[in-house]
Amino acid sequence: MGYCHCNSCRSWSAGPVYAFTLWRPDAVRITKGADQIGTFGLTPGSRRKRCRNCGGHLLTEHSGMGLTDVYAAVIPSLPFKPVLHVLYPEVVPPTKDGLSRFRDLQKETGGSGETAAD
Repeated sequence: MGYCHCNSCRSWSAGPVYAFTLWRPDAVRITKGADQIGTFGLTPGSRRKRCRNCGGHLLTEHSGMGLTDVYAAVIPSLPFKPVLHVLYPEVVPPTKDGLSRFRDLQKETGGSGETAAD
């Protein structure tokens, strides 16, 4: 769990920061309304899912990373406990919370693992 600061996620979430949760694809199951889900192919490795009925954003499948990002707000019963910031150089506004800040992504998810300064 963490925060993404890239312009793409901020635009998609319509906010200054985007809260994410990452899951193995086999751990994610749509339990209701699967026939109402629309897909947008953001990149060859990322597909965003939204509700065609209400327009709500649901998740992004990151096949290149082998992970599915379920938007934190979609799981209200899940205690959101962020552990890092990604794509921090694009931050608006800067944050002071003591969490690790990465220039792009952690090495485990295909990034450089380089940290970013405040």
